[in-house]
Amino acid sequence: MNKLKNWTNRFVMTCLFLLALGATFQSISGVNAKSLIIQFASTITSTETVSGTTQPLLEDAFDWSKYPKHTVTATGYTAGFESTGKRQGHPEYGITYSGVKVKRDLFSTVAADLNVFPIGTILFIPGYGYGVVADKGGAIKGNELDLYYQTVEDVYKHWGKRQVDVYVVENGNGKLTEEQLQALNEDKTLQVFRQQYISSEKR
Repeated sequence: MNKLKNWTNRFVMTCLFLLALGATFQSISGVNAKSLIIQFASTITSTETVSGTTQPLLEDAFDWSKYPKHTVTATGYTAGFESTGKRQGHPEYGITYSGVKVKRDLFSTVAADLNVFPIGTILFIPGYGYGVVADKGGAIKGNELDLYYQTVEDVYKHWGKRQVDVYVVENGNGKLTEEQLQALNEDKTLQVFRQQYISSEKR
């Protein structure tokens, strides 16, 4: 009985202390508890569960407004005949204009008008991730991008064709190597986000 009474007293005192602390914080900072709850809730909703663990979304991890923005029409494509006219067994199947192999990863290969985005340009594409310009296409003109996916099913399921604002993280110098692409994808500071992209088409 005494233990229950002691526990109840402690609980009540803790609640009173937290209320007093909240009132003091509000009077000093001008921030009310409701706005803190809203901010906390938005932080929680800006995460997604991947493989049973909660991870932050890349879209919310950085202030993308600091980077130059371009509005583009982006279309999903594959290495297959339906997109490139090449079939498996063709010597250039899956090989981009830069010479690197197509890749869907944290930093994926994308195709662009090289007069707008030179080879090696790193873009952040909301809903897709980082895209590294590695290829060009005869039908790509101006503010258009082709985003690589492994299968036609993935293209229709995850992207299709849409207009999107993309952010130029780094301008390309006209060159891209397999080693550079691999180094980008193995950047230790970004590994927390990688599973979202290398596993997203396998769910």
